[in-house]
Amino acid sequence: MLIDSSSVALLHCKQYRQLEIAEAVAQLCGALQFNVTAGTRVLLKPNLLSGISAEHLACTHPEFVAAVAQWFLDHGALVSIGDSPAFGTARGVMRNTGIEKALGKLPVELINFDRSTMVRLSGGVKVKVSSAALECDMLINLPRVKAHNQFYVTLAVKNYFGTVVGFQKPGWHLRYGDRKDGFASHLLDLLEVLPSGMTIIDGIVAMHGTGPLSGEPHSLGLVGGALNPVALDSALLQILKLDFKKSVLWQECAKRGFVGADPVRLDFPLLKPADFKVNDFRAPATLKPVSFNPLRMMASGCKRFAARLKESS
Repeated sequence: MLIDSSSVALLHCKQYRQLEIAEAVAQLCGALQFNVTAGTRVLLKPNLLSGISAEHLACTHPEFVAAVAQWFLDHGALVSIGDSPAFGTARGVMRNTGIEKALGKLPVELINFDRSTMVRLSGGVKVKVSSAALECDMLINLPRVKAHNQFYVTLAVKNYFGTVVGFQKPGWHLRYGDRKDGFASHLLDLLEVLPSGMTIIDGIVAMHGTGPLSGEPHSLGLVGGALNPVALDSALLQILKLDFKKSVLWQECAKRGFVGADPVRLDFPLLKPADFKVNDFRAPATLKPVSFNPLRMMASGCKRFAARLKESS
């Protein structure tokens, strides 16, 4: 993935209406000079954390996913949608949260990240990454703005962790849970092996207070896009008026000197952060260790297996 752009496109968007979101996506892509040609294999990677209920705050909103899918289809792309949820399967979560319904009869493929490829990251860690994510021509990241009990907030960069599959995800938590800087370092190493594309973030209604599963709604009325997820995260930290130094991921980006980490050097072809009046977004004051105990890991595995059995029956 190329991390060399400092441009971040931002727009107001107040409601989850497909037409309104699709128009915003077109403006974002135009401002960033982002193009897709007919026949391009595009993988949309929303946040599908858990299929608790329809339109749950933990996941990217159904209308948002559908609007982005429609834009790429209109440009002739071959579109698939997938993720590696913490609980259940991607297809199951998309069904339970209303994404499948919102997509209607659009010619998209809903996939579970069943196939994986073992990859050695630059830091030396081996990890199983979704083969679908590695093989697509463009990886389109569709996170939702959320507070996060372990990482302060989960924005563009954190959402790529969903390309890690199966027990590898809780395994990372188990191994690096008490070393958030180590976790962040490996996550940034992961970006190096993933295809380039674009992040389009759902900030229409965010989750704040706590997260990433059970926070409170906060109407930001915002959509944003960037070719560089680091730049988008820096812009959003600025908009949300959060302390950059409390974000473990941002600190690691700054430590590495990534383009986009310095908010002063960002370019805004549409709206600027000052155009968004956000004064009451709450992120956790104290971060908790990122840790899964073995029993919880086994329980998660059983839930995944049961979800797959139910889906195939």
